[in-house]
Amino acid sequence: MAATTVTLTAERILEATEEVLRRHGPAKATVVDVARALGVSHGSVYRHFRTKAALREAVSKRWLDRTSETLADIAADTGRDPEARLRDWLAALFEAKRRKAGDDPELFATYMVLSEESGALVGEHIADLTGQVAGIIEAGVASGVFAVPDPATEARAVFQATGRFHDPAYRDVWRDPEADGDFEALVELLLRGLRAS
Repeated sequence: MAATTVTLTAERILEATEEVLRRHGPAKATVVDVARALGVSHGSVYRHFRTKAALREAVSKRWLDRTSETLADIAADTGRDPEARLRDWLAALFEAKRRKAGDDPELFATYMVLSEESGALVGEHIADLTGQVAGIIEAGVASGVFAVPDPATEARAVFQATGRFHDPAYRDVWRDPEADGDFEALVELLLRGLRAS
């Protein structure tokens, strides 16, 4: 009986890298560890990712993209009221970050380190997220629900104002029993500021 070989793909390498990072942390994880976990040579990993830094950046991007994709679905749901979409979008962002920090603290801590290494990547992620918020606000202005002069500026303000509920630096606050109530109160305040009078 012949052994089946599984094709080595970038996705498989990224999955294995996540596991290695979870076990060893970013300081000790190596490309050799990733290759060992996959049962291949480290040269095989380097064929897909030319450097360790490129591999780490790809893992970070994959992690950030998961959140962006979930939120993009909410932002794109033009059949719903813009106010409800914005409320749901902010709640989904908060929940995604809180779940990542609570369900897998080792990997979350790893991504904190990796995101510091990938400043440009994080900047792109934030630009994508604020762009999604701007799209929701633009739809609200077009429908008469919101009355703001510059949706892009308002989107950045909303994103920054809610930072306590999605910026990883606040992860310890997310477990606070009052966090949900504080979040709801802030979202209501922001929506009141956006609404057409």
